[in-house]
Amino acid sequence: MDAAKNMVQFLSEWTESFAYDFRDERMMKHLKEVTQCCAGLSPGLRQSVGQVTSVLIKRLATLDKYEDILNRADIVMTEKLSQVERLNDITEICPSASTLAQQLTHIELERLTHIGAEEFIQAFVTGEASGSSSPCSSDSQVKLTRNLEAYVEWFNRLSYLVAMEICCTSKARDRKKQQAKVIEYFIDVASECCQLNNFNSLMAIVAGLNMTPVTRLKKTWSKVNLVDNELIETYSNPSGNFNNYRQALMEVMSAGQIQDESFCVVPFFSLLVKDIYFLNQGMKKQTSERHVNFEKCWQLAKLVTQFMSWKQVVCDYERCHGILNYLMTTPLASEEELFLASFDLEPAESAYEKDRYKVLKDKNPEWTPQKSFIKKRKA
Repeated sequence: MDAAKNMVQFLSEWTESFAYDFRDERMMKHLKEVTQCCAGLSPGLRQSVGQVTSVLIKRLATLDKYEDILNRADIVMTEKLSQVERLNDITEICPSASTLAQQLTHIELERLTHIGAEEFIQAFVTGEASGSSSPCSSDSQVKLTRNLEAYVEWFNRLSYLVAMEICCTSKARDRKKQQAKVIEYFIDVASECCQLNNFNSLMAIVAGLNMTPVTRLKKTWSKVNLVDNELIETYSNPSGNFNNYRQALMEVMSAGQIQDESFCVVPFFSLLVKDIYFLNQGMKKQTSERHVNFEKCWQLAKLVTQFMSWKQVVCDYERCHGILNYLMTTPLASEEELFLASFDLEPAESAYEKDRYKVLKDKNPEWTPQKSFIKKRKA
């Protein structure tokens, strides 16, 4: 029966390309009913039907395992909250900027790999249909976009980690000199990320360096060697809707190296999400003749297809589990704690800063430079 054979082929491609659709129990029920019907019409398809089901179950099991790892990372962070004094910083755990850039690339690609193309649809299209401006407005929606959200949270986590490492150093002596070295260290890491085409970590590090508790440290920055900062500033320049970054990404893609599984590209993910969002919002679903707007579908498909090619890459750098564990589970300082640490490094100068310091100090009377009352942020 050609119809049954074609249906099994269709289901095979669907489950392979959009496996996350079948996390919904109703979809799994429909899949089971259709495949059983196909096998009943053509007994020779039983093996193909079984393969479709087994491959899908394996993919969904891998996804569940990954999400369990994310949840356990949150638990580990909670357990570390009892540590009120920072004993180590990132430069002691990983002195090599190149090694840290490689470990960041491991995390980026792992999280990128587990994002399904369906999550973009769930984040934007479903939110649009429900009349909500929020990408995920209900509990069921949150589950369907868990991996996309986890990746965005990772970007924020890395930015806060960079700021914390600079402002909350564990070194008791010569803190300003140590702070300058940490800033130089992260500039080197960002430069290494450029070389690895890890643009997401690059942008997260730059975001951390540009946080107000860090940028206000004028005396500290005066001690920093900014020789390697030019390339970073070029790529992270937001002018022209990040035109410099887009040009760099196009050059990488046009080189044709993306076809090599050992060659990785980690895009600036927040900008990709923004592009998809505004393309979806800016183009109508239907033409003036009330036909499907296939141009919109094509443009969205090109962005998502490009994303799918990025997540196929295998990262062949050696994994350093101690460094990875630190990056993913060390508790982070809150924004208030970052400001307090920053003011402790370099006292408030303007009237605004003095007022803010007084408010923060009154709110956190027990805070000292030697202690970090760290609040949980998601990994």
